[in-house]
Amino acid sequence: MPTRLTFAVFFAVSIQLGLPAADSWPQFRGPGGNGIANNEAIPIQFGESQGVTWKTDLPGLAWSSPVIADGTIWVTTAIERVPTEEEKLELLKKNGIEERKFKQLSIAKSIELKLIAISLERGSIQNTIDLIRIDSPDPIHSLNSYASPTPVIDNKNIYCHFGTYGTFCIDRQSGKLIWKRKLPLVHSVGPGSSPFLLNDMLVLIQDGVERQYVTALDKSTGETRWEVDRPEMDAPTGDQKKAYSTPIAVTDKSGREQLICMASQWMVSYAPDTGTELWKVYHGKGFSVVPRPVFADGIVYFSTGFGKPELWAVRVDGSGDVTDTHVEWTVKQGIPAKPSPLIHDGLIYVISDNGVASCMDAKTGEQAWKKRIGGAYSASPILAGNNLYFGSHEGKVTVISPGRDAEVVAENQLDGKIMASPAIVKDSMILRTDKAIYRID
Repeated sequence: MPTRLTFAVFFAVSIQLGLPAADSWPQFRGPGGNGIANNEAIPIQFGESQGVTWKTDLPGLAWSSPVIADGTIWVTTAIERVPTEEEKLELLKKNGIEERKFKQLSIAKSIELKLIAISLERGSIQNTIDLIRIDSPDPIHSLNSYASPTPVIDNKNIYCHFGTYGTFCIDRQSGKLIWKRKLPLVHSVGPGSSPFLLNDMLVLIQDGVERQYVTALDKSTGETRWEVDRPEMDAPTGDQKKAYSTPIAVTDKSGREQLICMASQWMVSYAPDTGTELWKVYHGKGFSVVPRPVFADGIVYFSTGFGKPELWAVRVDGSGDVTDTHVEWTVKQGIPAKPSPLIHDGLIYVISDNGVASCMDAKTGEQAWKKRIGGAYSASPILAGNNLYFGSHEGKVTVISPGRDAEVVAENQLDGKIMASPAIVKDSMILRTDKAIYRID
């Protein structure tokens, strides 16, 4: 049965990555990293006065998703000292920003990066851990935050990553700092790539403006195990070489383990233990890639980023440059630049940034349906129980039945903006807005 198979895959992945397996949502997009919680049953209809078990206001601003283990929800946040409009313009000028970009950027006078522990049962804040204060941080995109990467949990620790501002390993039980690293990077519009645990390593995609590379840190000490530069890119500026995606781990049909790390212009597979490049595919001029890839039946599916987003399907059993040999299909219409795709039962679902949901056959790329549900989208969709959930910037959560004959079954409204992807545990949805975090049952 698909449900049992899905659970078995999640359990196997959780064991392989050293993640908590039961009643947990340990990383961006959940145990399998793909947004699926098929054996959970969460409400179809809810709102501020319906289905909310608790709602807790959160300090600061962050688009990182909640992660959950052992009855505790963890979120990161950034407390900003917000400048006046005059101060903002002066800070942007001091950072050498062109005046034509002023409207699309935000900047803080200083930031305090924190980790917050919340009771899953009651919604009460159990602990706030101060990680670092940054004076005069870089500008970020107005749609980004200084705490957008989602933490990742293993059986003992939680790992928080803020791009150039630092990477932190915290003991979950004591709240004590185990180690920290600072890997400077010019993000241009702020950090975005979430950390990823693989075996005994913490993998970071470090695709900045001046340098693009992937590194693996020893998860116990924070020391560098390996790092590898990205393939050469053809772009007039580093701004079109940067990227913000999150890795996935797969095993091909021959049993070869792979670490797949999406980049601008290239999708690349690496050997997990050494960082040796296994294969790569050139996907064109796409840059600032945000969506996390998904994998099923020997094929990796990915969006190509800003520019003109496309959805690609590529077999993972190749070696070297597989651009001319392993691309199964591409789709060029209605593809997101920010939300990740979701694949289930041979169908792949996407929500475009401007609110068009689409479903395609995973084998052929042929469109099964398209529905305009409206709004703006950054959060990635989830499949919980037997429904798809899409959360918008406007605070609307649209519920759609999966399959080729899909229907919109509910539209729900919450206060605030939804930019973070939700977490699912114990038949509950943990959903974060720009102002609060909810438990919905």
